[in-house]
Amino acid sequence: MTTVNLSGFADVLDISPGLSAYLARPAAVGPALAPGDAPPAKGVLRPGVIVLHEAWGLDETVRAIADRLAGLGYFALAPDLFSAGGARRCLVATVRAMSSGSGRAFDDIEAARRWLTALPACNGRVGVIGFCLGGGLALLSAGRGFEVAAINYGPLPRKLDASLRAACPVVASYGGRDRTLRGAAGRLSAALDRAGVPHDVKEYPTAGHAFLSARPDGTPSGPRLLHPVLRTAGIGPEPVAAADAWVRIERFLTEHLGA
Repeated sequence: MTTVNLSGFADVLDISPGLSAYLARPAAVGPALAPGDAPPAKGVLRPGVIVLHEAWGLDETVRAIADRLAGLGYFALAPDLFSAGGARRCLVATVRAMSSGSGRAFDDIEAARRWLTALPACNGRVGVIGFCLGGGLALLSAGRGFEVAAINYGPLPRKLDASLRAACPVVASYGGRDRTLRGAAGRLSAALDRAGVPHDVKEYPTAGHAFLSARPDGTPSGPRLLHPVLRTAGIGPEPVAAADAWVRIERFLTEHLGA
């Protein structure tokens, strides 16, 4: 597991200054090769997954998710969408990009996708998974060169049908107690039906927002000082729903990416 520098794409994309990412690699392929290195021995090429963080940034929760995906046989690359100065300086611009469907955040995601597809040990097939803010970005990225998209309590774009016209297969999970995204699962499923996109969308009645977002010790993501407030608002891990969602996500990734 290592941090990689993605700033080499600054000449061709409008990426964040100092863009970096956390890379988790499958143990079976050995040390990660950098793009441009000689390819590995035949038979060890693996698919990849771009992991998009929530509003808290690239924290231990996101790194643990990347590690989990690497354990399943994927190269998992989590770009730091707040590389230009942390959440305080970058959050508003990233939310605006998600709302508009354009902006630097999408160039950052594209830089991560290009870096991963150029990795000699990657077979060129790459999916994207996102949570909350990252879930909304992942949904909007579903038609931008990815093989599969996993959306977890991501906001829906205003022009939902238009955004799904060229979308890859989508697996999505929402919480029935998430007051900020009430009805999102049903609307997304219906739009994917209209677009003819293969999908698996499920709402969990017992879960609220961020029900998959837990630190390795099981506590919620985000600043610990805010945990009481988050619990009061029904935001945080719900282990039963999370376990089922991960089964669906892993099955869907295997179906559309392999491992």
